[in-house]
Amino acid sequence: MTTVEPRPVGALLREWRERRRLSQLQLSLDADISARHLSFVETGRSKPTKEMILRLSEQLDVPLRERNGLLLAGGYAPAYPNGSLDAPELAAVLAALRQVLAGHEPNPALVVDRHWHLIDGNDSAGLFLDGAAAELLAPPVNVLRLSLHPAGLAPNIVNLGEWRAHVLGRLHRQAAATGDPVLRDLHAELRDYPCDQPEPEVELPGAGDVVVPLRFRRGGAELSFFSTTTVFGTPLDVTVAELAIESFFPADRSTMDFLRNR
Repeated sequence: MTTVEPRPVGALLREWRERRRLSQLQLSLDADISARHLSFVETGRSKPTKEMILRLSEQLDVPLRERNGLLLAGGYAPAYPNGSLDAPELAAVLAALRQVLAGHEPNPALVVDRHWHLIDGNDSAGLFLDGAAAELLAPPVNVLRLSLHPAGLAPNIVNLGEWRAHVLGRLHRQAAATGDPVLRDLHAELRDYPCDQPEPEVELPGAGDVVVPLRFRRGGAELSFFSTTTVFGTPLDVTVAELAIESFFPADRSTMDFLRNR
């Protein structure tokens, strides 16, 4: 049986600093500590306090889940709770999510977690789910896999190459920023899906476009959407910090009329 040795907290902090492309000098200035002390922390010559780990994590914009991991690596208890949406203490959060979803009708809206698994959606979100293969709709539903899979939404996306490039680019940046191996694996999987359209390397607007649209066929109509992402502004719970609401809005009048009459 192979035992994996835990990574030292200093080495983990160094990885986050390098991921953020900061020098020791810049991070030490931002965190108001000496560069020499930071060097000692990273090399293991100095054991950081809990407060120091949290200060550096804040400056490095480390996600709350990974901040807990850094604290554990440093020999401290996690600082941020990781509750369930069904727990009483998150009842207000769940109620707010459902209020936003209901208020967004007749436009589609979804709640997703950090790995893009579907947590909840309003009735209009079914517009994107109808017709997808059953295995893609088995929980946990991954909305990015669903959107680009040839048995999912992909055959109905008119501008698949453009939308695919947008999704893959966003996922790549998210994986790089968080260092999450699940997101890296998801990106590699989605990148291998077939696409018979050219994929732009740089997102440039087409005629009349101000955002990257999702052009989608449904019921004989071609619908056009743009999306927004909403996150909680001051999360102190890991679960809450990792939730996002993906809201879709009609990008033209015909899509607006379709949704209102649906």
